[in-house]
Amino acid sequence: MRVDFGGGWTDVPPYTVEEGGCVCNLAIASYARATVHSIASGVELHADGAEHREMRTNMLQASGDAALGAAALRRARVECVRLEQASEFPRGAGLGGSSAAGVAVAAALAAWNRESISRSELAERSRALEVEELGNAGGFQDHYAAAYGGALALSFGATVTAREIPLSERLVGALERQCLVAYTGESRISGATITAVLDGYRDRVPRVVAALARMRALAEQMIHALERESVDELGSLVGEHWEHQRALHEKITTPSVDKLLVTARAHGALGGKALGASGGGSVLIIAPAAHVDEVRAHISPLARLLPFVVDREGAHVTVREQVETTAWRS
Repeated sequence: MRVDFGGGWTDVPPYTVEEGGCVCNLAIASYARATVHSIASGVELHADGAEHREMRTNMLQASGDAALGAAALRRARVECVRLEQASEFPRGAGLGGSSAAGVAVAAALAAWNRESISRSELAERSRALEVEELGNAGGFQDHYAAAYGGALALSFGATVTAREIPLSERLVGALERQCLVAYTGESRISGATITAVLDGYRDRVPRVVAALARMRALAEQMIHALERESVDELGSLVGEHWEHQRALHEKITTPSVDKLLVTARAHGALGGKALGASGGGSVLIIAPAAHVDEVRAHISPLARLLPFVVDREGAHVTVREQVETTAWRS
């Protein structure tokens, strides 16, 4: 999964090509997994608590979470396999879960086909599944976070540039201590809201254009804050980012998100924001080390606190459940 510190929405076309986007994000240790087994005949898919079986891959159809696996199997053109999908994250948490699942499935099938591909190629394959096969218009950042792991400085234009931000033990310790992710248990973002934001940009609505430009600039500053290992500075930037993010559309925030952030601020938090497209989901809160316990105590009755452990590895494969290898070139 990933935590998007800043720049989300600027990774979505046509903004990427017309203006150039920037995202600063961080992978955390909550995972999507995909397992491929050989079977005697046909094709099998286990996902979303359901079993799907067909004689040929091109006959496989599914809905919900299983639609991703079905599309990946059709695209990979494999036969006589069983694909099993599993995820550790709550659905609709705003942590890039569907993209992480796409990367997991793409990684498993590439390894099965003995393909050697880069992490960027892996991210692009995952996004192609989401956009071209499932018809979901979305950005790039979630796929890159799942493929690379660690902290990323992402730049978007005609192509995507992913630069890994160094993570010292000191910085990782500070991030894991000072960052809190609270899951609201609600997910009300709609396709209509996303379309409204994108239409606002296309129509050059001043409020939307100004918010996106400032969010991109703040993401660039966040990258520098991480390079300086200043989590306090990052927290303040995240707080400012939320003010612009919520200005994109009235339904991006919710009463529960607002209550979490107001409560956290009242007890010393530096800043916070809803993660992903929002409309609920999860909230990131960054507090100074001296106040993080107080903030945690006051927000924990309002939402479910999720584990915050930095993942530095990104996509990896286990072959025959014995040898774990990193299969993706940087």
